[in-house]
Amino acid sequence: MDGVLVHEDRVIPGAPEFLQRLVDRERRFLVLTNNSIYTPRDLQARLARSSGIDLPEEAIWTSALATAQFLDDQHPRGSAYVIGEAGLTTALHDIGYVLTDRKPDYVVLGETRTYSFEAITRAIRLIGDGARFIATNPDSTGPSADGPLPATGAVAALITRATNQEPYYVGKPNPMMFRSAMNRIEAHSETTAMVGDRMDTDVVAGMEAGLRTYLVMTGSTRRDQVERYPYQPNHVVNSIADLIDLI
Repeated sequence: MDGVLVHEDRVIPGAPEFLQRLVDRERRFLVLTNNSIYTPRDLQARLARSSGIDLPEEAIWTSALATAQFLDDQHPRGSAYVIGEAGLTTALHDIGYVLTDRKPDYVVLGETRTYSFEAITRAIRLIGDGARFIATNPDSTGPSADGPLPATGAVAALITRATNQEPYYVGKPNPMMFRSAMNRIEAHSETTAMVGDRMDTDVVAGMEAGLRTYLVMTGSTRRDQVERYPYQPNHVVNSIADLIDLI
């Protein structure tokens, strides 16, 4: 989503036309984001309001949804102590999880704008008592109008230092994020492509999931940085506008 379709709430030229071409050609697709704060309905409204992009909420796949799917597969109808916003708590409620701070099966860490020292302390103690540690994504910072904010990965590092327990990250660059998305739309890796703006999350996860990868230059990774990585995308293009005619 960010860096491919929109940049700081501004639509990237060609993005609406690309999505419309997918719809017109009846191509199955999902828009992915590591952001676990918002529900798909929230993100749908934000996209429509800020950039004019009209997507059905079913076309949005977040790290919160992927995390919920992972937990449902691993331990159906379990319990979790959650640090996060509505995007994460709603996803866990929807799979039948009980959210509790009393002997939960998991501590699940997501992104929030208001990390609580009290909540982090509680998470550390619950992990010490045996709860398994899950995090939605490893992003260490998130953007804001005033500059970077600490995000899930940074807070996870704090908890890890206090507990000696590493979390299992479900979101990108874990290829699990892409596999769960493909399962959602009944797609196969041999006939699926990934369009992303980051080498260290999008491209590596897409490659490890067996997808054809397209890197756009409208987000985080600069063209002069691409060759530094030991893995390479299948294609590098200026923006998503360059991909419209390939559909």
